[in-house]
Amino acid sequence: MKKISTLLFLFLTISFVNGQTLYSKAFGNSKNKPLIFLHGGPGNSSVYFEATTAQKLADKGFYVIIYDRRGEGRSKDTEAKMNFREYFEDLNSLYKKYRLTKATLIGFSFGGLVTAQFAEKYPKKIKSIVLVSALVSQQESYNTILRTTKAIYEKNGDNANLQDLALIEKMDKNTLEYRTACFKHATLNSYFKLKNPNQEAIEMYASYDTDPLITKYVKNEQAVPTFWKNEPLKNIDVSSSLKKIRSKNISIYALNGRQDGIFCEEQMADLRKIIGNDHVKYIDNSSHTLFIDQQAVFLSSVQNWIK
Repeated sequence: MKKISTLLFLFLTISFVNGQTLYSKAFGNSKNKPLIFLHGGPGNSSVYFEATTAQKLADKGFYVIIYDRRGEGRSKDTEAKMNFREYFEDLNSLYKKYRLTKATLIGFSFGGLVTAQFAEKYPKKIKSIVLVSALVSQQESYNTILRTTKAIYEKNGDNANLQDLALIEKMDKNTLEYRTACFKHATLNSYFKLKNPNQEAIEMYASYDTDPLITKYVKNEQAVPTFWKNEPLKNIDVSSSLKKIRSKNISIYALNGRQDGIFCEEQMADLRKIIGNDHVKYIDNSSHTLFIDQQAVFLSSVQNWIK
C-alpha cells in the first residue's frame, strides 16, 4: 500500500497549451508546499534537475513540479516562439493543471529571468522566490566574463584571444553575436565547470552518461536564435523587477557558487542590497550547476527558507 500511495503522488503529465504539448512531472504529496523549478536556457531542459534533485527536494516535505518550456527539452513544438509571452502562458498552465493558487518559484540560470518577470506580472501567484545561479543583469555577467578572461589572457600572454576580446568590446551589446562571443570565452575557460567537485557531485555528473533520462535528452540548438528573433527584450536586467517584488513583501532568496565564472563579488553585493544580506548565499566549491555541486546546501537552504 505504501508503494501505491507513493506512486499516486509522483505522476507525469503531458498537458496542452494552445494545442501544443507541455512536459511536466510532479514529485511528492500535493498537500505539501508547491515548488516549481524553472530550468535554464533558452533551449535547455529540467532533465538534469529531475534526474538528480527533484525527488530529494520532495522528500524534504515539498510538492515539486518540474517542466520543460514550450519548444525546449521534452516539450516538442516546432512552432514555439520561445518568448516571455509563451513562457508566462506555460507557467500559468501549470498553475491550472496542478490546481495551484500560490507557489514558490525556483529560477535556475536563465530561468531566473523568467521567474522575476512572471512574479512581477503575477505577484498574487507567488509565495516566494529562490534564485539559483540566476541571471539578474545579463550585461553585468557579460562584463564579468570579459574582465576576468582578459586577466587570464594577459597573464598567459594570449594575444590572439586578447585581440578577440577587443573586437567583442566594440560589438553591439544587444545582439545575439555579442552574447555568443561572450559565452564562447566563458566556455573556453571552463567557467561552468567545477575543478574539484565533491564525491557526491562526481557521482551525479557520472550519471549523465548512464541515466536514460539524460542520455535521451537532445538540446534544441535553435532555441537561442528563435528567442532572439521573437523576443523584443534584449540584454535583460531584472533588478527593477526584483525591487517591485520585494515591495509587495514577497521573499526572494539566492544561491550562487563562488566558482561560477559569470558572477562576481560586486554582483552579489548588488543582489544583497535588493533582497537582503541574509537572503543571499555565496557558496564555495560550486560552479553554475549549484544544485549538483553543493546539493546538500541547496536542499537545506530551500528547506530552511520555505517554511
